Amino acid sequence: MQAADLGQEMTAAQRYLDAWNRHDAEGIVATFTEGGTYSDPTVGTLAGPAIAAYAGALFASFPDLHFEVQSAAPAGDHVVAARWLMRGTNTGPLAGNPPSGREIALPGVDFITVDDGKVRSVQGYFDQKTFFEQLGLQVLLAPQSDQNLAWGVAAYARSGRRTKPAAFSTTWIDVRDEQEQRQVANASRQVVAEMGTVPGFISWLGVVAAGRMFTATAWEDAETPKHLMRQGSHKQAMGLFFAGDLGTAVHTSVWAVDHQNPIWVRCAACKQVVAYDEGEPICRCGRPLPPAPPYW
Repeated sequence: MQAADLGQEMTAAQRYLDAWNRHDAEGIVATFTEGGTYSDPTVGTLAGPAIAAYAGALFASFPDLHFEVQSAAPAGDHVVAARWLMRGTNTGPLAGNPPSGREIALPGVDFITVDDGKVRSVQGYFDQKTFFEQLGLQVLLAPQSDQNLAWGVAAYARSGRRTKPAAFSTTWIDVRDEQEQRQVANASRQVVAEMGTVPGFISWLGVVAAGRMFTATAWEDAETPKHLMRQGSHKQAMGLFFAGDLGTAVHTSVWAVDHQNPIWVRCAACKQVVAYDEGEPICRCGRPLPPAPPYW
């Protein structure tokens, strides 16, 4: 490789990195050749305006985003390897999650391929697990889904009430893509926050699997959820489906409890299990039972 070629490639790589540190989304795209591509572990492969949109979303999530370039050197024919440390504070929404307020210091590397003084491709590598953990988010691994069994993720909110539920309300909505999933998740946060102020609310469980988003909410009576579904955030969320173009199918229902067994609690002393809501919270061995968990 000629020294002039090497200098041209290092200069092109530096222009690309400088555009990131200027928060210049269009400037980043301008460093690429026509049809040039960007890829990293979180977004797959992007080109053109999609690169600018990705960069703009990161700048919105981390307004002080900055890449400290720790080294940059040739790494093969027309390739520059740039090792960096990404720093920033998450003060804007990120992938549908509210701002965490946390600072990140994420190491990574870009392999930047250059043609005629412009970037043909960027392959970025970093540890996704480290990225999400620095933001205070859990990283969950699930087995591969098949035709009859799908795995997903769940969220749980509870009031702390230990009363027996008399009714459950359920909702599910089928979404088409991650963008719709984020819209529903944001609406669900508002609904759950509103539920937390309603007397009779016990707990809420949300599950996402195979493009379907489920919720099941436990109540002290069957009338409160019926009333709640006709007003406030839940009504607004349903309006997004009926009046807009969110999701492909939806269903809601309220179920009255027919029968429920007592909570069985294991005594820490003798290891027997005792029906907690039958008589005093004392084991047959005479020791006090541990506090019973909520029914739902």
